[in-house]
Formats: sequence, C-alpha cells, structure tokens
Amino acid sequence: MTTHDSGSAPKPPAKDPWDLPDVSGLTVGVLGGTGPQGRGLAYRLARAGQKVIIGSRDAGRAGTAADELGLGVEGADNADCARRSDIVIVAVPWDGHAKTLESLREELAGKLVIDCVNPLGFDKKGAYALKPEEGSAAEQAAALLPDSRVTAAFHHLSAVLLQDEAIEEIDTDVMVLGEVRADTDLVQALAGRIPGMRGIFAGRLRNAHQVESLVANLISVNRRYKAHAGLRTTDV
Repeated sequence: MTTHDSGSAPKPPAKDPWDLPDVSGLTVGVLGGTGPQGRGLAYRLARAGQKVIIGSRDAGRAGTAADELGLGVEGADNADCARRSDIVIVAVPWDGHAKTLESLREELAGKLVIDCVNPLGFDKKGAYALKPEEGSAAEQAAALLPDSRVTAAFHHLSAVLLQDEAIEEIDTDVMVLGEVRADTDLVQALAGRIPGMRGIFAGRLRNAHQVESLVANLISVNRRYKAHAGLRTTDV
C-alpha cells in the first residue's frame, strides 16, 4: 500500500517563461559603444527609454559619440562606464576582447555582463568562426571575470538596421545564454525593450560557441541576398 506524507508541501507551479522583470530603471553601459554594433545597441536602448552610457578607451571619443546619438546618452572611458552601470554590454572587437575585460575585472565585479562578441576570421572565401581556447567569447569572459555574472546575447543583430533612425522596429529574436535564470530573465527583458525584438533563452554558456559562430552564416546570407538578416524562433 502506498502512503503519502500529509505534511509535504505541494510542488509550486512552473514559472511562466515570459514573466520577466522590469529593467526600465537600470543603467546600461556599452563597452565598445563607439563601434557600429555597440553604437547601434546604445541608440536602440536609449530610444526605448533606457539610461545608456557609452564606453571607450578614449573618453573624448565616447563623449562625441554620445552627443551625436543624443537621447540622454552619456560617454565615458571604459572603467567609468563599467563602474556606473548596472548592466554592461561587451561589444568590443574580438582581438581586444581579452585585454579589455582583464583591465576591467575590478570595475565589472558584481555586474551583469552581456557578451555579444563574435570571434570570426575572414579570408577570400568569406567569414568563418574561430573557437577560443575557453570554447567561446562568452566563456572567455566568464573565465576572466570570476566575480561578474556573465551572459551572452545580441550576437545576430545588424549594425546597419540598429543605427537606421527611419526603422521603427527590429524584427528579430535574441538568443540569450547564461548560468542563472534570474540573469537571463533580465537580459531577455532588456532585449524586449526594443520594439520588434524578443529575448529567447537558448541554454548555458557552454552552448555559446555555436550561437556566436552562426554570425558567419548570416554574413553569407547577407552577401548573397543583399540583406540584413536576423533570426526568428518558431513555436515559442
């Protein structure tokens, strides 16, 4: 005969995957915010009402870019940007990725870090994926920033579309990866602040390499079809 412990608590209902937090009051820093991808993300988030700080190795250059964007965007050197932000997007070139993060380990401690860097090589055949020793750019970031909460997202966005002021909505999904659901929920919510965009949980950081690598395929799509391709996940 089976018996049941009448004192056991009932299992709580599963959390709604679309029950995301309010991130509207958080300050977002963009390291590499003077480059095309970082500048585009800064523009879209600021346009959505987010407080944004652009970071650069050169504070003057960051200030100039911020003034050009308007929308309350501020410019600062990378260290000050990281220090003053709640969430920090890493949008620096791959060849400067490790050096930049190593230099900001203290300023990024305790921060939610979103790595959107794609390790790519280019030759006569086009773009191809590189595989860092750690497995991916995001995993390299996690190794270099042991006191930060590292996630990965915003890899597949067209810098051209992000910066085009005439475009009202960015029609794409954003693959979000990370180790802690509370952190990936925040990143999904941040992506959802941009009209037309949706954040989709896509696994842990060990799965980041194929997400980063897919950009090489999108570059091939764009060249063949003269497009600015993005991604949509069906049945979700």
